[in-house]
Order: sequence, then structure tokens, then C-alpha cells
Amino acid sequence: QYQQYWANNYRYNRSGNYYYTNQYGAEMLRRAIEYGYDEGYRAGLADREDRWGYNYRDSYAYQDATFGYDGYYVDFIEYQYYFREGFRRGYEDGYYSRSNYGRYSNGKYSILGTIIGTILDVVID
Repeated sequence: QYQQYWANNYRYNRSGNYYYTNQYGAEMLRRAIEYGYDEGYRAGLADREDRWGYNYRDSYAYQDATFGYDGYYVDFIEYQYYFREGFRRGYEDGYYSRSNYGRYSNGKYSILGTIIGTILDVVID
């Protein structure tokens, strides 16, 4: 059972390629989406309130995409990809003041679990 935690038995598909990670890597990618959504929502809301045009790519948080990355379990490029996927959706919700992809609860903007599953389809091998 000890090996189960460290084995790369979680598989996900991105752009037609399969990648493998362990349970901690899969959780890190889920958190990247969550962090991205929260940061994106706040950036979109701020841009709307400041009457700036819709442009999530100009946001430093989107360009940097490192918030929450600790250097373990997943490649930096993978983390950035999933952070940006969450950010884009959060920005859209924040800018247009809606909840298509997430909701607000306890002081945090959270992406819906079904959306995470759509973005990151992790399968245990």
C-alpha cells in the first residue's frame, strides 16, 4: 500500500498526449485550476470595475501562472497550463459578474468540480 501513494498511477490527457503523475501531482494540478480561477475572478472583477477592456492575457497573474506552485510532483509547464485554464474561466466570470464556472463562498471564488473534471480528466490506472 505504501507504493500506491508514490506510484505514477494517475493519467491525464492534454492536447492528445498522456501524462502520468501520482496522487499528489493530480492534487497539485487540481489546486492550480482552483488558484487560477480565484485569481482570475478577482482580476476580471477589477478590470470591469476599472472599466478596462476584457483581456485576461494582460494580467500579470496569468502571464506568470506560478501562484501556489511548490516545485514538487508536476512539471512547472504543466502547472502553468492548468493555472491559466482556471484563470481564464475565473476572469470571464469576474468580468461579466456571473457564475458560469464557479461560485463565491467563504471569501473565496471556487471553480465547480464538474468544470475541473472537464479541464483535467484524471484517471487512475
